[in-house]
Amino acid sequence: MSEPPRDILHRIGNTSLLPLRKIVPKNGARILLKLESENPTGSMKDRMALAMIEAAEADGRLAAGGSVVEYTGGSTGVSLSLVCAVKEYPLQIVTSDAFAREKLDHMRILGATLQIVPSEGGGMTGKLTRDMIEAARAIAARTGAFWTDQMNNTDQLSAYRRMAEEIWTQTNGHLDGFVQSVGTAASLRGIGQALRCHNDGIEIVAVEPSESPVLSGGQPGAHKIDGIGAGFIVPLWQNDLADRIEQASTAEAVSMAFRLAREEGLFAGTSTGANVIAALRLAEKMGPDATIVTVMCDTGMKYLRTYGAELSKGGFERADHSAEASVAAETE
Repeated sequence: MSEPPRDILHRIGNTSLLPLRKIVPKNGARILLKLESENPTGSMKDRMALAMIEAAEADGRLAAGGSVVEYTGGSTGVSLSLVCAVKEYPLQIVTSDAFAREKLDHMRILGATLQIVPSEGGGMTGKLTRDMIEAARAIAARTGAFWTDQMNNTDQLSAYRRMAEEIWTQTNGHLDGFVQSVGTAASLRGIGQALRCHNDGIEIVAVEPSESPVLSGGQPGAHKIDGIGAGFIVPLWQNDLADRIEQASTAEAVSMAFRLAREEGLFAGTSTGANVIAALRLAEKMGPDATIVTVMCDTGMKYLRTYGAELSKGGFERADHSAEASVAAETE
């Protein structure tokens, strides 16, 4: 009989890989979804939060009795709140009213102190990201707290390399493409580079909001897909990370998230909706024998108020029409 985990942090990782059954491309290619919602806070960010804190502990940047600060759209903050609660580090989070209220509440419940930076109309913009970064920098300078600085922190890449090894093992190396949306770019970079070490023919696709297509060379704009689309080229991005860049709008991402819930029983956030839209496009391009892996980044439980507002406005009915229109040529 195996030993039980020493604490909740030992339950991070080793998540399932599940094939989509109904939302599938017409040509018969397989799309597999990595269920990061199985992590303790329901998000893939648990992996990177633990990696950043443990690396800082190991090299002395974070000592016993120290504190932590970070800016975040929510999921990273919740994951850091979990890790810091278990490890007993006070945590201050800089965030905004642009992000899901459930995430802000979750951080507070886990013991984090929040500083809220007001948004313009509730949308994510490059200016908002920069304002949050500056606020976190000021707190670190004033208090001496360890700033995890997720936009620049390469310690997190090791967590995503481990995730890539899970994917490679779970697919028995039969993998043609990997699709992931871009926030800090750490997950795409860590997973994509590690997969290419096994097979450099794997096609890597980055996903960004169509309202803010900066990776594609377009202009930044406001969108409401939590966790991605910073509004500028993020420091961890490298031009050779992806073979192609796909775009999905907020409306398309929400619609696909609703479809995943109704047709697959998978309750996910909007970045997952964007991932599946891009995965369907790639699957159609690659043909019937292809296997595509993408990521269920987090659970839809983090967005209940947002989705509830859509429901009250008839969002499910619009979702059926919008999602079918956006991927009509790619699904059956």
